[in-house]
Amino acid sequence: MSREPVTPYLIARDEEGAFRLTIRETRYNSQAYPIVTATMVDESFKTATAARTHAKENYGALAGEFATK
Repeated sequence: MSREPVTPYLIARDEEGAFRLTIRETRYNSQAYPIVTATMVDESFKTATAARTHAKENYGALAGEFATK
């Protein structure tokens, strides 16, 4: 695993073509190694923009905090 911090929000397309939002939290152990916890939001979205808007409104996401897959 890389020591570079991951972006806190991941938007990925699932098997059915819907977009899913995953919230990732990074914390560090005593050796400064990153430990990432990922939690997928239950809701699915028709577009990546809708997922991004949901993250901004409900989780306080900022521009530049998103990754796509």
